[in-house]
Amino acid sequence: MERQSNTLPGLPAWGRCAVMGILNVTPDSFSDGGSWLDPGRAVEHGLALATQGADVVDVGGESTRPGARRVSADEELARVLPVVRGLAREGVLVSIDTMRAEVAEAAVDAGARIVNDVSGGRADDRMAKTVARSGVPFVVMHWRGQSDAMDELAEYEDVVAEVAAEVERQMDAVVSAGVDPTQVIVDPGLGFAKGRRDDWALLAALDAWHTLERPILLGPSRKRFLGELLADPATGEPRPARERDHATAAAAVLAAAQGAWAVRVHEVRATADAVRVEAALRAHRPAAGRWALHRSR
Repeated sequence: MERQSNTLPGLPAWGRCAVMGILNVTPDSFSDGGSWLDPGRAVEHGLALATQGADVVDVGGESTRPGARRVSADEELARVLPVVRGLAREGVLVSIDTMRAEVAEAAVDAGARIVNDVSGGRADDRMAKTVARSGVPFVVMHWRGQSDAMDELAEYEDVVAEVAAEVERQMDAVVSAGVDPTQVIVDPGLGFAKGRRDDWALLAALDAWHTLERPILLGPSRKRFLGELLADPATGEPRPARERDHATAAAAVLAAAQGAWAVRVHEVRATADAVRVEAALRAHRPAAGRWALHRSR
């Protein structure tokens, strides 16, 4: 599959699926809440993610796990800005994970080079104009509502077609508000108003998203659909979130093989290795018709 990273302003063309390392500076994220609340430790962890192979470090100050309640803008700003500044100062390519325009604007001013909005601009009607002014790439993710109610919104007849259509409508909305189409990255939003079967269907049909002609970001990391797949056969209990990283790497390389621009993960090294294997295989794959297999007679 063709990668479309060259269309993104201000970002490198990696020539393979990029890896976005997750850095949650929150007390309540679903698998690493509270681990990186101290700004100094958070910056150290972000630098470690970059050393392990993260091309981008995605800094978030508000949990979006199912059932999470919102924090104030002041609290979110206090959590993320020291970390964004610290990482940008060290030359790390930083993304800001936020649904608030004021946080996005402040983070870009502090050195962030991507705005990753899980609501795709729907949670804050100022977001699109803010991103348009900044000129940085903008992730438009599929989103149907806030985390405290999103599980109730996971109703689809054809999840692949409906999610793609809803993302396309939101992409059109942010472009109408002034965002340059070349800034847009699309994300199917695994786990957000999705059931387990919905997530598998979206991962299996990721290559269909190339009809949107935009780079695709996928976030499979430690999600419930992987935990349920790996459930304890005796008890039926899903595998704990921190024990889903091998499955995450497998999902990531399947996304890479379908042409994903980037994958967003907590544990970077295994996924960074996996996408490089996929890229090497693709580079060594012969042109169509180059090899002919002859059966011995």
